[in-house]
Amino acid sequence: MGVPLWRRAVAEFVGTGLLVAVVVGSGIMAARLSPDDVGLQLLENSTATALGLAVIILVVGPVSGAHLNPVVSLGEWWLGRRDGTGLTTRDVAAYVPAQVAGAIAGSVLANLMFDLPAVDWASTDRDRSHLWLGELVATAGLVLVVFALARSGRAAVAPAAVGGYIGAAYWFTSSTSFANPAVTVGRAFTDTFAGIAPGSVPGFVVVQLLGLVVGLSVLMVLYPRAEVGVDEAVVPQLSEGR
Repeated sequence: MGVPLWRRAVAEFVGTGLLVAVVVGSGIMAARLSPDDVGLQLLENSTATALGLAVIILVVGPVSGAHLNPVVSLGEWWLGRRDGTGLTTRDVAAYVPAQVAGAIAGSVLANLMFDLPAVDWASTDRDRSHLWLGELVATAGLVLVVFALARSGRAAVAPAAVGGYIGAAYWFTSSTSFANPAVTVGRAFTDTFAGIAPGSVPGFVVVQLLGLVVGLSVLMVLYPRAEVGVDEAVVPQLSEGR
């Protein structure tokens, strides 16, 4: 018997919320500790995010698989349609709203922890074409990392690999690697170092979905046959509803 859907949805809510709290909270702290050095702020923010993400995956992964990201959930659903593995449509309908709600809650929590308004709409515009290209690359790369590990039976190293990739992508992509529609929505709720203006959110989400398509396309070229089911992504879930 698998883990009940409601518990998996709660895990996705909590995990995504913690992720955004880490991203936003560390961004606020970095800006306060290093107000005159943007490079150091990015280093502090990316380091905390990479480490925090790896730990969060370890905590919630056995319950929900630790997707924490609509593109990962959609990718697993799509890849599993041929052999009956992965998420069902009903699962996706529960996971994605939980992820978005969790991201918003995490942003609000971070704001409150630093004595800021609970909701403070971001004013940082991120609507340039080069930033969209950066997001497409970041998202495609994340999708490839997650599902290449799953298809080759190496999901056990996903916490370190995914955390490491996101930490690196902060630096090598122009967008600083949101790579996650839910996190993108959540970061619109904070006018801080990690924020994105609400008007820039749709463009980011569109290119993230395009990044999903690109990432899956490359995956199918490199790994046309899976050694294990895609329901191993991001990490294997509990086999029983304990």
